[in-house]
Amino acid sequence: MSEADKSIDSKSGHDKSLSTEQKALAVNLNNNQYGTIVEIGAGQEVARQFFSAGAAAGTVAKTMSAYDMQVSDDIYGKAGRYVSRERLEQMLRHEYELLHKRLGEVRSEETQYFSYAATVTARSYSQKNECHGWIGIKLQPQANSPASEIIMHVRMLDDTNREQSEALGIFGVNVVYGAFNYADKPKQFIESLLDNLVDGYGQKRMEVDLIHFSGEQFKDVENRLMNLHLVRSWCCRAVMFGEQGDSEVPGSLLRKKDVMVIRGSFKPPTKVHVDMTEAAMQQFLKEDGIDPEKVCTVAEITMAELATDGEDNDVSFLARVDLLNKLGYNVLISDYLRFFRLRSWMRRYTQNRIGIVLSILDFDQLFNEKYYDGLEGGILEAMGKLFSGNTNVYVYPTRVNGGLITLDNVKVSENTHYLLQHLKDNKLLVATENWNDENLHISAKNIAQEIPLGQGEWEKQLPEAIRDQIKDKCMFGYCELPETKN
Repeated sequence: MSEADKSIDSKSGHDKSLSTEQKALAVNLNNNQYGTIVEIGAGQEVARQFFSAGAAAGTVAKTMSAYDMQVSDDIYGKAGRYVSRERLEQMLRHEYELLHKRLGEVRSEETQYFSYAATVTARSYSQKNECHGWIGIKLQPQANSPASEIIMHVRMLDDTNREQSEALGIFGVNVVYGAFNYADKPKQFIESLLDNLVDGYGQKRMEVDLIHFSGEQFKDVENRLMNLHLVRSWCCRAVMFGEQGDSEVPGSLLRKKDVMVIRGSFKPPTKVHVDMTEAAMQQFLKEDGIDPEKVCTVAEITMAELATDGEDNDVSFLARVDLLNKLGYNVLISDYLRFFRLRSWMRRYTQNRIGIVLSILDFDQLFNEKYYDGLEGGILEAMGKLFSGNTNVYVYPTRVNGGLITLDNVKVSENTHYLLQHLKDNKLLVATENWNDENLHISAKNIAQEIPLGQGEWEKQLPEAIRDQIKDKCMFGYCELPETKN
């Protein structure tokens, strides 16, 4: 295999060997791709990349940076926030329409018009602010076609304003190049977003935690699957879906919220999942400072759980999101296997109280020292991070061979016995005060095996709304068996 072949990703097919300059030059040398680049918040780094590559006259009709808020409002109209999806959409709409108005009758009919826009808040000189932004492109994938649109939310991970601006320039070139070259392959577009933005140790300079495709070119794209692909392709570690099933920026959902989290496979969500959440919530709401109106309930699924679905991965994923939304949960998909990593990720977005509800069955993993191999402090480090300030972990009982297993009588290894006692004594691990004994036998794994067989006892083990939706939409392999004739 040649070196050139090695640079082509075997799964996606996109060429990882192309430098930012090569991508910018390739766009510049295509005289049919022509548009505007407007950037607010971190210099004109994307435009600079195209100008530095040479031949930019073939690509760039206009660049602009309307930093002053009054000037920005005068051009694009008022917006609730300047770094927001609303402002980005205003920018894309205005610039694209203006481009067509000015050049539609002048340029060649072969022209593919585009408008790239970014509104970001990079590292401030005077304060350690959150560094994030909204970036998008509105373009014609083919000449004379209706415009389509790609919108993204990004987080900048570099430490300085200069480095973040540079990374935004590289990212912008990836967006413009990818939008034209991978317009019919949205997953490949996603996989190209962090080209030249990941070092040899796998450290990323940016994250993309939301993406939305719209327009004629992307009419068949399922945006929830594209957001799932952000995690699969390592553009971010986690994505979120709101109660209505729409992709949401994690920071927008979680900021200044008290968060209750339940982790599971949810294939399917069962009565015991609901019982666990309600039991933990009863105690969570009694904690100091909790505002019931500001509690965000989150069901979290790890990528490892989705990977077990094989070829039905995407169908199963969409089914789980739909069903959890039916119960009123927000949904989080992450690649965090360890509990403390999940808690640390959430702490990025909220300093309020975090509640986590676990089944006693999770202790096989939680107190397994091998589970923490690779951590310098092992299980002690993990527990320290999981149970650090403002976090409550509620433990729900189960029945094994008819016997009730609770936090008070659960058995762990001799090495971790005193650690468990310490966590209990200091009320870091807290037993739920209530549970529904009738549902403790329920196993989502067993139900998943029974659903394809048709109607059965499994139906009684699911909330009514979940049961009906599984049957109505034939989820998880369900099929209505024909009635037998006597």
